[in-house]
Amino acid sequence: MKIALLSRNKKLYSTRRLIEAAEEKGHTIQVIDVLRAYMNITSHKPSIHYKGEELNDFDAVIPRIGASVTFYGAAVLRQFEMMGVFPLNESVALTRSRDKLRSLQLLSRRGIGLPVTVYASKPDDVKDMVKMVGGAPLVVKILEGTQGIGVVLAETQKAAESIIEGFMGVNANILVQEYIKESKGADIRCFVVGGKVVASMKRQGPKGEFRSNIHRGGTATTIRITPEERSTAVRAAKIMGLNVAGVDLLRSNHGPVVMEVNSSPGLEGIESSTGKDIAGMIIDYIEKNSKFGKTRTRGKG
Repeated sequence: MKIALLSRNKKLYSTRRLIEAAEEKGHTIQVIDVLRAYMNITSHKPSIHYKGEELNDFDAVIPRIGASVTFYGAAVLRQFEMMGVFPLNESVALTRSRDKLRSLQLLSRRGIGLPVTVYASKPDDVKDMVKMVGGAPLVVKILEGTQGIGVVLAETQKAAESIIEGFMGVNANILVQEYIKESKGADIRCFVVGGKVVASMKRQGPKGEFRSNIHRGGTATTIRITPEERSTAVRAAKIMGLNVAGVDLLRSNHGPVVMEVNSSPGLEGIESSTGKDIAGMIIDYIEKNSKFGKTRTRGKG
């Protein structure tokens, strides 16, 4: 097979592992920096060009698109779909999962467990907004934040009101969420491939840190998840339309709650903590499912 890997950095662990896994299985894989690709979008024969050459004859495309380049990256991925190339994750699913507000609304509609979450633009009563999530402590998140950046824990009512008003004062789009204190600064990353949880790890934040992101100094260890947690992760990925996803859960007193569904989950933490060949599983999935023109949206969405 000939596979396109959309990544801006060949040296990243996840990119390197996918290259290794594909080549070990006898495939040709080309890394493409999405920002350097350009497209003919009006032709009857849609095309993508890269460094002066037309990209063609690809069987599958793996999007590893950073949050900061989601808009353009999704356009490049959509162009591959229009050319009939099989996407590991479709452009519509990618953009859906990157919109935190839309994601939560879709998950809520389907009955997935979530922390109590409030979204507002210019509320007349911030105190009522705080009351809706059960009061302080609570979590304030910038919608566009990633890797724990733009996530603040407000431990008192006064701090919560000040933080919310401060963010709104600079026109930041924010979510205010219930703080799940029983999770004790830990979450569970469930790695879903093809409708199955193939690996899971517990991420624990450092002492005094409520964020468990590995990029924030958190540690990862393997963990056995419950049937309910497994089912929740699989359903969440399916609702987003993602074939490959990292579903982040918290263990609350009322069962597992989903914090986020990641469309480009990193491989380093999950492979290091579990010892599993996740990159190989992803390539196996592509081998079994790749078919010309096999996208739900046919690139129209």
